Amino acid sequence: MSKLNAIVRKLAAVETLGSVSIVCTDKTGTLTQNRMTITHSYIDGQLKKMPHADDSDGDESEDKTLQSSEAEIMMMKTLVLCADATLEDGKETGDPTEIAGLAWAKRYGVHWKELVSLHERVGEKPFDSERKLMSTLNKDQNGYMVHTKGAVDNLLNSTTHVFMGNEVIPLTPELKDNYNQMVEQLSADALRVLGTAYKKTKEKIETDEMEKELVLLGLVGMIDPPRPEVRDAIDEAKAAGITPVMITGDHQQTAVAIGKELGINTSIEQSITGAEIDAMNQEELQNNINQYRVFARVSPAHKVKIVQAFQSQGYVVSMTGDGVNDAPSLKMADIGVAMGITGTDVSKGASEMILIDDNFSTIIRAVREGRIIYNNIRKSVLFLLSCNLGEVVAIFAAILLAWPVPLLPTQILWINLITDTLPAIALGIDPEEPGLMKKKPRPPEESIFAHGAIQRVVLGGLLIGALTLAAFYYGLYEHGYHMDARNVPENIMTYARTMAFVVLAGTQLFYSLAMRSANRSIFTIGLFSNPYLIGAMVAGFALQLMVISIPFLSRAFKVQMLTLSDWLLVIGLSVIPLFFSELFKLFRRDQ
Repeated sequence: MSKLNAIVRKLAAVETLGSVSIVCTDKTGTLTQNRMTITHSYIDGQLKKMPHADDSDGDESEDKTLQSSEAEIMMMKTLVLCADATLEDGKETGDPTEIAGLAWAKRYGVHWKELVSLHERVGEKPFDSERKLMSTLNKDQNGYMVHTKGAVDNLLNSTTHVFMGNEVIPLTPELKDNYNQMVEQLSADALRVLGTAYKKTKEKIETDEMEKELVLLGLVGMIDPPRPEVRDAIDEAKAAGITPVMITGDHQQTAVAIGKELGINTSIEQSITGAEIDAMNQEELQNNINQYRVFARVSPAHKVKIVQAFQSQGYVVSMTGDGVNDAPSLKMADIGVAMGITGTDVSKGASEMILIDDNFSTIIRAVREGRIIYNNIRKSVLFLLSCNLGEVVAIFAAILLAWPVPLLPTQILWINLITDTLPAIALGIDPEEPGLMKKKPRPPEESIFAHGAIQRVVLGGLLIGALTLAAFYYGLYEHGYHMDARNVPENIMTYARTMAFVVLAGTQLFYSLAMRSANRSIFTIGLFSNPYLIGAMVAGFALQLMVISIPFLSRAFKVQMLTLSDWLLVIGLSVIPLFFSELFKLFRRDQ
């Protein structure tokens, strides 16, 4: 799984992955590329599309032909000064949203390094997931200036004026409605909308005073394109009975637009905001949770409620997170998935799995691999149980009926160590069974013996045991003895046990082919599609022949070489369990 960019921290999570039915994922960086580019601005009541914005790569050089108003220059300064990112000489560090602001300002001749050196930062109110705002206090020519950026709805609650037409005017309800409508318009085009504001002050102020009575500058809309491979991963998840759910701090319209593009949701009615979640009690959320596929404007506390609501409906939930505050929801989820690139140490410590590439597609690949691993472990366990039951049946029946013991302890030990082990290991790395990701998630309480597995184990074990006894009987019979005979010569008893020994090994080796699928014929899934299993069978038969033909080994295991006709007989008997298994699968498909 590490080769798939998924690091599993807790081994039990691999089994749980096969049962995941809800995948809750962040939007930015997981569903999208996390490469922000500013494409629109709304300043002085006018919407402006950035020239050549679609070709921007986040590091464009200054364009001397671009003109900007005073409001635009002030807005760019705010995006540069109210940021912790850097952009210099083609190298960028920090949050992609902030880098997009620095790149936009650079194109208009507003450079990060120059501006930061002229306006020293003396105070800061960091961004948090509740306020969704960030503010800094910087030195200015005549004192200090607060620069604030963040979610427009929260920013409007902290502003009293707006900079328009090169003057500061009161923010009237009409103007406020205009800005809200513009947010809806830009968000409907899948753009993340960011608001900027400022406040001048002659004295240094405390952080609690920074976000009061601000002057709104305007809005910028930025695009974060979806990852090209995510749509296919979402389609694959749906086909596998897994429901993808988007959880984001972005505006509802933005989240819904991205969700529609990726196939997560079909309408805005399938979305809900954090404020609407707060208006519900937990019982209401649990009763209505199946209606929603997009959760917008949510905080880490909301994530815990969402996980609990889905779990209350019987779903096995996977949750992604990267921040310190995401730790509770990662712990609460059945599979907590931390981001390997942007994730904090706290989030990684609280998770069961870490995505090295922060990619949603990796989650689905991990689910696929989890299903494969569980199925292969199940095949190996059922195979070993069938083989061991066959040995028990052969020995127990002989003792119960007072017959000679058909196998010696050393022979049983050889079969357990060699004949059983090699195919079991090969089954453990069996390729994906066709249609695996077309099945619904396995219920977590489902037994390993579900879907007729216990019947296959019992019938397979009984058949292996019966054929072993039949070979032993024939070995005695062809020399003129029967099971109840007394004083059977040692060489004849050795010959009969050799036949039982070979048949027991052969039936198990051939039966391993039947264990690759409960419903599909070995010829349907491909006789040679698992070369390791074929290699294990060849090695098993070669070792059996070696034990019989090499004198010192044959003496140690008390076996002897068989005649050609008896070799043909034991091989024929060995194929019978595989034959009946294939016949049963054919009958089952016809039903």
